[in-house]
Amino acid sequence: MATYSIISETSSCVRDVRPLVTNHVPSIWGDTFSNYTSFDDQERGKYEEAIEELKEEARDMLMEKTTPLNQLILIDTIERLGLAYLFETEIEHKLKQIKHDDDDLHCSDLFTTALGFRLLRQHRHHISCDVFNKFVNKDGMFEEGGVEGMLSLYEAAHVRFNDEKILHEAADFTRRYLSSCKAELESHLKDRVKRALERPLHRDVPAVYARIFISIYEKDPSRNELLLKLAKLNFNFLQKLYKKELSQLSRWNMDEVDRLPEYMRTVYRFIMSTCQDYERDALKLGKAFATPYFKETVQQLGRAYNQELKWVMERKMPPFEDYVKNSEITSCIFIMFAAIIPGFKSLTQETIEWMKSEPKIAISTGMIGRYWDDIGSHHRESKGGQVLTAIDCYMKQHGVTKQETISEFARRVEEAWLDVNKEWVETAFVPREIALQFLYYARMCDASYNHNNGDAYTDPQVGKTTAIALFINPIPI
Repeated sequence: MATYSIISETSSCVRDVRPLVTNHVPSIWGDTFSNYTSFDDQERGKYEEAIEELKEEARDMLMEKTTPLNQLILIDTIERLGLAYLFETEIEHKLKQIKHDDDDLHCSDLFTTALGFRLLRQHRHHISCDVFNKFVNKDGMFEEGGVEGMLSLYEAAHVRFNDEKILHEAADFTRRYLSSCKAELESHLKDRVKRALERPLHRDVPAVYARIFISIYEKDPSRNELLLKLAKLNFNFLQKLYKKELSQLSRWNMDEVDRLPEYMRTVYRFIMSTCQDYERDALKLGKAFATPYFKETVQQLGRAYNQELKWVMERKMPPFEDYVKNSEITSCIFIMFAAIIPGFKSLTQETIEWMKSEPKIAISTGMIGRYWDDIGSHHRESKGGQVLTAIDCYMKQHGVTKQETISEFARRVEEAWLDVNKEWVETAFVPREIALQFLYYARMCDASYNHNNGDAYTDPQVGKTTAIALFINPIPI
């Protein structure tokens, strides 16, 4: 197997090929979360009672007989406001009705067709992109329409599959259109367009988007006051609940392990205590069969990290394709999936066997994180160019510039997203609550990294504003 020296020919410092020690600043949060104790049972009960009352009114609204367009707009609004988990059964019922009568989508305007297409895809229904053929002229180009229609098409284009050329063209066309006209729009619509261009709805973190959209929706003259109030109450309730859970997190309870070197003892205690906690919790939840898989993924990740370390210590990097293969594991997609699955009621041994087969949705999701990490952390990890990274490895092997490499990594992220979109629909045999975790991982990676060397995973300042909005500042009601 060919390898490539990772010692830069132009670098004057080759002592550290990869930083073995990283200096992290103290937590910027101090005791913000650890000392939080203000959400007692009485306050929680009041929130739950108020939410339940509004929820019943909203459910009646959702189940009313109305036009497909009104149903789609209501479902879309509920999901954007972060309320979908309260109405999962009702939403699925309505979407199945719309899918059954899909002639409505074929005969609708661009806004309705695109909205229905996106929602059905996001709920794992098979629907052909042929519904958009009627909006393309004889030259194969989309005609310009109203902003709402263009925005709806833009969002729909981001649930496309790799082989759907018409939606690839729609994504480019609508991005150009929306970018050119956003300055002239009314406030609430302008804010929606701005956010969509920053991060398409399908790729946004639902809780983050809900916080943003509540503020946008509040300025919309056509807003539904009941849904707005419910969304605010729900957001503040969940914020308090999450803060309380954060305050309860604690670890590090292992005995001293004298046989290990001092620098390894903390790591060993952490790993062993985590495995013991996992085994106990899985047994309590009736999912003891998940424990062997979790231990396998811990060992798998250790071997993959050891391979990276070996390349580093030997002052060699493998062919980039071998690095990518190893990165499927160091993306941590498998261990993170294994860590949370005992909490899912739908988990079975068959689901674990499916994961062991390394399904495409898992690999594609993991590589979204890997490539974003390589782009976002390059500046920090390269130590000003003295240490070579995955980007340097690709540049050296393919003889391209840094910017060309970053563009290629971004292209691979886009390609992986399209694979995730397809697998999300094709793997409908996997329970929704489990398959959703792959979407959540990909969305988290999109939110944590960006093209401008943003690395919120290791630099808390990058994600500080979002964290404050989600976990500290409640929404005024």
